[in-house]
Amino acid sequence: MLPGEQSDARGVELMSTHCELVRELRTLRKGRGVFSGRISERIGPHLRTMCGVTSHDGPVTVRKKIVARLIELAEQLPEDMRLASVAAFALSNEIRLPLYQDRIHWAAIRIDRGPRTVRRRVDEAIDQLAELITTTPRTPSGIWHTAELHVAIALDRPQPEVLERHRIVADEDGLHELEFTSPLAAERRHIEVDVLYGGTLPDDSLGLTLPGPLSKGESHDFAVRFRLSSPQALRSYVVRVPKRAYDLFDLRVRFGRDWAPPHVWILREVHQNAVANPPHREHRHPVDRAGEIHQRFSRLLPGLAYGVRWELDQGPIPNGSRFGL
Repeated sequence: MLPGEQSDARGVELMSTHCELVRELRTLRKGRGVFSGRISERIGPHLRTMCGVTSHDGPVTVRKKIVARLIELAEQLPEDMRLASVAAFALSNEIRLPLYQDRIHWAAIRIDRGPRTVRRRVDEAIDQLAELITTTPRTPSGIWHTAELHVAIALDRPQPEVLERHRIVADEDGLHELEFTSPLAAERRHIEVDVLYGGTLPDDSLGLTLPGPLSKGESHDFAVRFRLSSPQALRSYVVRVPKRAYDLFDLRVRFGRDWAPPHVWILREVHQNAVANPPHREHRHPVDRAGEIHQRFSRLLPGLAYGVRWELDQGPIPNGSRFGL
């Protein structure tokens, strides 16, 4: 076959794959979307291949892979089309409605457009998602993932502190080092980091060296304490934006009895760019008598923010307060 003929054949193949992906995505949006029963039977062969689904994956794993891939790609779309995609496939807990038409109505309210316009946005989004799936490499799943993360934050002191307790699982043999980021939005020189157990911390690094290599499927626990020299670099929200899927994120924030904000909202599956000013704050959370809040998040999706945000009648903490977990 001549070079020109090879190029033409490749173009025809890509066009065929694109058309099949559009068809499979339109099928997936029906009913409960990604939360329909027998999810393995609902996804077609092209979508299965492009999302890395294997014949050994169970329903939970299949759903996680599909959701993670669609969210990853939807982030590249304009905001109205991203929201239309989230609604069409029920990618967020907030929009797990049983009927496609109900999710369309939900999105119509959010973008202040009619249902017919939203349906057009969904069709446009599906067309672009099909293109992105064929041209955008999948984000590597990594060689480990988080099974549980427990975070306790104390704001009622001159030096705010964060205690993180991790349980990770190795996805490959020979795991001996982990990389993790500081939960505090401040320069590294203003943060004190101490490993309480489960490994050692190299100088000037947030890479944890494990006591010994892990085998595939083996779990490991470690704890890290972060302390900030002053609260001046912080703002009024605490979020975790996972790079990989999390099974559990347990969050406690202690404001203290003398400074308990009257308004606290739960941030669940929020777009990263909307953390500071989320469009909807219906998930209000009370502060208890000790000046604390406690929230648990399950089955976190990569790329979306989870946490809490608060506001004060008298203004934010002096000089602001922010934790990016």
